[in-house]
Amino acid sequence: MEGDGTAWLGIDLGTQGVRALLVTGDGTVLGAGAAPLGGRRAGVRHEQDPARWWDAVCDASRAALTGRPPARIGGLAVCATSGTVLLTDGSGRPLTPGLMYDDGRAAAQAGRAREAGLRVQNGWGLPKAMWLVEEYGPARLAHQADVIVTHLVGHPAPTDSGHALKTAYDLEHDTWPYAALAGLGLTGDLLPEVVRPGSALGTVHAEAAERTGIPAGTPVIAGTTDGCAAQIASGALREGSWNTVLGTTLVLKGVAAHPVRDDSGVVYNHRAPEGGWLPGGASGVGAGALRAAFPDAGPAALDRAAAAHEPASVLAYPLVSPGERFPFLAPDAVPLVLGTPASDADLWAALLQGVGFVERLCLDYLHHLGAPVEGPLTLTGGAARSPYWNQLRADILGRPARVPEQTETALGMAVLAAYGTGGAATLADAAAHMVRVRTVLTPRPARTARFAEPYARLVGVLEERGWLPASVGAHARARLDLDTAGS
Repeated sequence: MEGDGTAWLGIDLGTQGVRALLVTGDGTVLGAGAAPLGGRRAGVRHEQDPARWWDAVCDASRAALTGRPPARIGGLAVCATSGTVLLTDGSGRPLTPGLMYDDGRAAAQAGRAREAGLRVQNGWGLPKAMWLVEEYGPARLAHQADVIVTHLVGHPAPTDSGHALKTAYDLEHDTWPYAALAGLGLTGDLLPEVVRPGSALGTVHAEAAERTGIPAGTPVIAGTTDGCAAQIASGALREGSWNTVLGTTLVLKGVAAHPVRDDSGVVYNHRAPEGGWLPGGASGVGAGALRAAFPDAGPAALDRAAAAHEPASVLAYPLVSPGERFPFLAPDAVPLVLGTPASDADLWAALLQGVGFVERLCLDYLHHLGAPVEGPLTLTGGAARSPYWNQLRADILGRPARVPEQTETALGMAVLAAYGTGGAATLADAAAHMVRVRTVLTPRPARTARFAEPYARLVGVLEERGWLPASVGAHARARLDLDTAGS
């Protein structure tokens, strides 16, 4: 992979924008580009214009490739937000807005899907696909990344199993549950073919090359969800290792030899490109709550001020929007700030700490289910650019954490593209060459002890509101005095 002048392009469609990275086989970033995205929010509604997705990909890709050292692009892959769906015609042209991962209009449809025997959450792609078919009429189901792939290769291509999971694709048996879906209004002719991440989908055609700057003929490899992409970007690809991607919201995924069973449906299992399992879940808390509370703030200055508030005088459960999916399922959950903050710095500290508490509760819940959590923890996503927040999270968790040199989710797609085009024998080999660890964080025991009481108090509040099952709360409290990395 190293020294032959080849680089791979990773493209990440996030909630707030698109990122593109051009990366060599030894992890050197040759180029980076970004373009903003906006959406329409009103109550539980959150949608985006699919045409803007493609425009933003073109802008970000061209920025990543313009004025950079010459390199042969060996391939590219695309990731996108998990659970974002739309309807298209037979040629792949969007017919509806894209209903984003946290759009909440399909609760009734989710209930019907569960009655039909399908294990889905309200915000997953299947209920929203049902809502779209009922609102706009029958048409072909597509995921956010599928729109970009169609533009790149010039025709509809199979979707990847990562995105298909939340539209009820059965990863253990590699099939759609056709009979159940037909009863819900999604007949077989509306469902895309599904392939594993890392599969070849086609090559960039001439018109897309002109728009994006990506050379015509560049192989396009099936990507995966943003959460799985972040896990690849973290290098956390050995059994027992975990990665937290913290951006607008928080996603935690690990590696297991077998699926982690969860009757509540909070934890779900993606399939790794080479066949293993990637259990995890997606929470509604994250940096989006900071932006909402402090839209014009300078994060670095507030981080410095927050250091004087450990712990903060108030407790926060910093949901970005109503409803929670992990570490518990509570459609009625709302953002919480319990108490009156003494200052902006105190509130900022409470929000940062709140995300750390949720991250710890996620790991406690996974341990409660019997998931292997003893391996290394890696922090990625846009929020991992904050040294203060990284150390704070390590302190709250009471376990070491690694921060890669490149925290962008798009790196995971460059790694997957290298693997999918034969640039490495295994995905882990590709990651070993392309992912560089920048920092290893060591928790400070005195700080960990300082955060134990507010963590336990927040767990109690979640139980009192009926959101967190008592058995999970008891398990979390029992682990307060234990080594959470392996106990």
